[in-house]
Amino acid sequence: MFDIPKTMRASVYRGPNDLRTETLPVPRTGAGDLLVKVSTCGVCPTDIKKIQYGTVTPPRVFGHETSGTVVRVGARVRGFSVGDRVALHHHIPCLDCHFCRHRAFAQCETYKRTGITAGFEPSGGGFSEYVRVMPFVLPGVVKIPSKNSFEEGAMLEPVNTVLKAVRRLNLLPGDVVLVAGQGPIGLMFTRLLQIQGVRVIATDLLASRLKLARRFGARWTHLVPGDGLSQLVSRASRGLGLDAAIIAVPSDAVALEAQALLRGGGQLMLFAHTKRGDVFKLDPASVCVDEKDFLGSYSADFTLQKEVARLVFSRRLDVRPLITHRFALDQTSTAVALAARPTEDALKILVTPGSC
Repeated sequence: MFDIPKTMRASVYRGPNDLRTETLPVPRTGAGDLLVKVSTCGVCPTDIKKIQYGTVTPPRVFGHETSGTVVRVGARVRGFSVGDRVALHHHIPCLDCHFCRHRAFAQCETYKRTGITAGFEPSGGGFSEYVRVMPFVLPGVVKIPSKNSFEEGAMLEPVNTVLKAVRRLNLLPGDVVLVAGQGPIGLMFTRLLQIQGVRVIATDLLASRLKLARRFGARWTHLVPGDGLSQLVSRASRGLGLDAAIIAVPSDAVALEAQALLRGGGQLMLFAHTKRGDVFKLDPASVCVDEKDFLGSYSADFTLQKEVARLVFSRRLDVRPLITHRFALDQTSTAVALAARPTEDALKILVTPGSC
């Protein structure tokens, strides 16, 4: 049994760039809920955008890449016990609506509901000491094996988003794919593609990240800015061009350059262009005549959760080298600032309420 306090600490969003460590009631739970004591929560670019630009109304407690320990199980909950170490999944689709039947899960109205909260409007809640996990997201909760860490559990959600994007591409073993940007997400792309037998060209602004990209399976690397990318693509593809390009940085210029390097019938995947209202210039004949596909991918795919868990917990995709910085709960604003403007040595940033 766990001694559950009546109050807890949480990093509360009070407006743009305003995070405050406050004392809140521990969430009340019902017969269909779990109460989880948070160990670790990753800092996600989606939350960074909301915090910095004030795109949602306060107050809220963000953080959705969460792992922790079950400390209370509702009377109607089956399959979980107090003491279970778990990774959480805050969005679950209905699997029945028009969008779900087309596997566009992120467009499902049920999926858009957030099923984990530390109080206020449900927003993930991982930047707190306890979270309530609601019944409709319980199918996405994964138990963490004893050999694996809470940190690995917290990485399931971002890995899921990357695997979903990879699955949207029509790739064959031996294909040549550009991954632009070798931050944590780009490195996950590089490794998952390499597992599939795809030959990866990795690009980044930092030589240190390209060195890590080679460890994660990149066949070729290219430091930008710099000449020679088109020649590298030509040499790697024997003059055919890229089979696909994944743009893991929010740069229109990078996307346009990559699109020009695609072969006929190649695919361009945008993964970081989440700011609405931007204008993107594109020659429509490259899509129509050259049959170049223009794709995007956003958020996770609950149906991939078991496969993601196998990849991460077996360490076939070893996420541990991606984690570089850990911050206590009362340093959440510092963690967010570093994740928004990472230093050369910064990759995945974690907030660790469970260490306090």
